[in-house]
Amino acid sequence: MGIFIYRAVSREGKRVAGRVEASNTQMAAASVQEMGLIALSVEADVGDKALRPARDRLQLRRITRKDMLLFTEELSTLVRAGLPLDKSLEITAELAAKPALRKVIEDVLKQIKGGGSLADGLSAHPKQFSKLYVNMVRAGEAGGILDVILERLTEFERSADELRSYVSASLVYPALLATVGLGSVAILFYFVIPRFAGIFEDVGAQIPPSTLVLIAIANFSRSYWWLVLAALGLAVISGRAFLRSPEGARTWDRVQLRIPLLGSTILKLEVARFAGTLGTLIRSGVPLIAAVRIVEGIANNRVLADAISRIADGAKRGEGVAGPMTDAGLFPGLAVHLVAVGEETGRLDTMLIQVAEVYEKDVRSAVKMLTSVFEPAIILVMGVLIGGVVLSMLTAIFSINDIAF
Repeated sequence: MGIFIYRAVSREGKRVAGRVEASNTQMAAASVQEMGLIALSVEADVGDKALRPARDRLQLRRITRKDMLLFTEELSTLVRAGLPLDKSLEITAELAAKPALRKVIEDVLKQIKGGGSLADGLSAHPKQFSKLYVNMVRAGEAGGILDVILERLTEFERSADELRSYVSASLVYPALLATVGLGSVAILFYFVIPRFAGIFEDVGAQIPPSTLVLIAIANFSRSYWWLVLAALGLAVISGRAFLRSPEGARTWDRVQLRIPLLGSTILKLEVARFAGTLGTLIRSGVPLIAAVRIVEGIANNRVLADAISRIADGAKRGEGVAGPMTDAGLFPGLAVHLVAVGEETGRLDTMLIQVAEVYEKDVRSAVKMLTSVFEPAIILVMGVLIGGVVLSMLTAIFSINDIAF
């Protein structure tokens, strides 16, 4: 048994905090619910706050993704419990640990009290609330299912956070390998190769062409390193400017879908979002055409957004969903087939949600595969690069034995 600290609200919206004894977090949350309270957070008691990591105290001004996940969870819990939206936002603002987040929530609440919608209030803070987040909330308000959408957003944000943590942990070792490999190459080019070049000149040996190329690269990088950095900086700035333009962003989205392995993963992720949200809207009574128009703003990839727009046009002409999906030529065959079955059986909402579940699982499997492939790929690239440099130097060294004395 352990002690857990809980934060909750009563059915009247009054804040409550306290401690409860339980064997785990789930049992502690159940105990709080038995008290007639709405549990917002349940954490193990770590004692004095001063003992918590200093990093948590140093990041009070920066709003992180975990902060946004906690906010979404709290707002979803309160709205689902039947509290009015303005009261729910007031409570989440009071519970916010960081002043910056509290200010954002208060600004959203101010816009709602001024007659605006929750989506409009969130859209005024694009750094904290993504386009996907805002459009899903807008969809929930339009369909009268804000509680359902907030719950789905919570699941999505939690899943995305777990995915980011998994990818970050998986990339630690490959990143370490890449850093060591690049450091080794830098040492070879800045210290080893120039010394060998001096030895070859003193001996008067004929230097192989591959070694001459390495020496030229080493001399250039040592003498004009500032030019290399300037060129890289200019390339980054130009690339960002191109990607910010409508045509550049569309071109990049098109290229992303064509990247081997990664492109199919991105497509599956977008299809899961599209199908899950559309199915939820249709199940909640939103007309098909209006639902597709709402979902069009959820897609992060512009190429797929154009395809969804064509689906909306097709639905308006009475062509349904499966036909325009096939004509778009982007959607996986399984997704199109399941949607067609849903239209034929009158269970389009159920089949769309099933499509979302299938491709969400596929995305996780694909990410695991990509991270498992990435590590040996880094080792192979670094090995070939360093091995090529060393082999070229050894060839030059062996060529000294051919000199006639």
